[in-house]
Amino acid sequence: MKKPFIIGITGGIGSGKSTFSRYLMRRGQLVYDTDLEAKILQNTNKDLRRAIMDEFGEDVYNAAGLDRTKMAGIVFSDSAKLHRLNKLVHPVVINDFQNWVNENADRKFLFMECAILFEGGFRSLVDKVVVVTAPEEVRVQRVMLRDCQTEAAVKARVRNQMQDAEKIKLADWVFDTNNDIFPHERVDEFLEMLNDSL
Repeated sequence: MKKPFIIGITGGIGSGKSTFSRYLMRRGQLVYDTDLEAKILQNTNKDLRRAIMDEFGEDVYNAAGLDRTKMAGIVFSDSAKLHRLNKLVHPVVINDFQNWVNENADRKFLFMECAILFEGGFRSLVDKVVVVTAPEEVRVQRVMLRDCQTEAAVKARVRNQMQDAEKIKLADWVFDTNNDIFPHERVDEFLEMLNDSL
């Protein structure tokens, strides 16, 4: 059986990549959300949970699971600690993704949403890449509204990510979500093109 063609979806914070993914799902497509799955696996995968506690201390978990606020305070102020966390989490996510692909091997194509597709070593898992983009000021406003954060806090998060211009150079397709109207027609055309070409 021919394996599914895998398309990665990436973009900076607030670019609209999750909106893009949700629209694909409404159109019947399967999307693996690496960020969501990483959050789930940090609580459900016993080996990963143990490794995180060994590395960062037992108190990063509470009765509800991983204390995301505490963990963010540890890793986002220290790039070496963030790198150590990623070294623990990414292999588990990659293994889970590969199992998901195998479970859905009958599909013509599958999608992976991953904010750090290029930076996190996930590019080799996909055949082609969609970059979803918007001007930085639009992205900052979206994230301020969505996450109730200050402009300075959001801009700091944006600065820590690979810049859109670099991602666009590595993209096979680019979708601009600059205005308030999501480009439904372009995404539908994209899906038709994929269907016809694969």
